Amino acid sequence: MRVSKEKAAANRERILNEAARLFRERGLSGVGVDALTEAAGLTYGSLYSQFGSKENLAAEALSHAQTTNSSRMSDAGTLDEYLARYLSMDHLKRRGDGCVIAALAGEIPRQGAAIRHNFTNAVRAGTQQIAALTKGRDSSEDEALAIVATMVGALILARAIDDPQLSERIMTAARTRLALR
Repeated sequence: MRVSKEKAAANRERILNEAARLFRERGLSGVGVDALTEAAGLTYGSLYSQFGSKENLAAEALSHAQTTNSSRMSDAGTLDEYLARYLSMDHLKRRGDGCVIAALAGEIPRQGAAIRHNFTNAVRAGTQQIAALTKGRDSSEDEALAIVATMVGALILARAIDDPQLSERIMTAARTRLALR
């Protein structure tokens, strides 16, 4: 039985949404094809016919997650508003739909070219979004890169430790420091 183009597109979107969530929650190596097909409610055949391999799916899911995150943050009118949302305890707790850069940065150096390329594009997109918010502040792309690195690093550290008060202090300290720029 043939699947309509609309159904195929809906299946693809569902796979990408679920894969992006699972990869951010468990990491790239922590998610097998079984978990991906189960979460999307599809078969191995439909997953492989859409993407060809887990690596291809991971690369596309990474891009999908970045696009979704950028869209979610696109209404931030100022850098301070962006920082308040990114460096928040709510974002810290939302691993499955939070920043894909922070969720996967530690694993990316050991991945294939397609995943690394899409991760690089995600960093560039995030940097461009920050650069747009710093116009008129004597800013440069290097300043936007430093802001992104600080935000991502703060989120990674705050998620990694087992002390909620220290996690909150890390997020607040980074937000305060970046707001002073």
